[in-house]
Amino acid sequence: MENSRNKKIMSHSKILDREKAALVVVDMQEAFRSAIPEFPQIASRVSIAVRSFQILNLPVIITEQYPKGLGRTAEEILFSMPAEYEFVEKTSFSSCGASSFVEKLEATGARQIVLCGLESHICVNQTTHDLLLSNYEVHLLTDCIGSRYTHDKETAIRKMQISGAVLSTMEMAIFELLRDARHEQFKEIQSLIK
Repeated sequence: MENSRNKKIMSHSKILDREKAALVVVDMQEAFRSAIPEFPQIASRVSIAVRSFQILNLPVIITEQYPKGLGRTAEEILFSMPAEYEFVEKTSFSSCGASSFVEKLEATGARQIVLCGLESHICVNQTTHDLLLSNYEVHLLTDCIGSRYTHDKETAIRKMQISGAVLSTMEMAIFELLRDARHEQFKEIQSLIK
């Protein structure tokens, strides 16, 4: 009886696995700050996700849509990134339309993509669908995405879910990656969330 309890716990295929996961932040840029409802809250949650992935030593890829016109990544997230970090600049709505994004993503070896950013119904939606088409498993952080209008965000979430994206939240994803309160980085990450 005791031996069966000590065996490694099997994980459902839709639960995040540290060996397979990468975080992709799509276009969380300053130009959207005044246009997206709850932008500061979304940016704060994205920042926690970024810092958690860094603590767990997991890949983080951040895109910027035409930064010359839309500005840089939100300061909440910039403060979490090393000075030498290379953002992926793009003009295509889907991040997969930028060859540098595809190369960075392939280099990680990740198959589970934790996805967040802006706008839900445009760049996040198209990135999700292209990733799904390329056989990635997309975990969509529904509390870390936004659109100017609620109906666009709600419709985008429904469409992405119907197409195969796994709905998640920032905390749900992070605790799936930790798996156990005895994880050596649990207290450090917990302090970010409190």
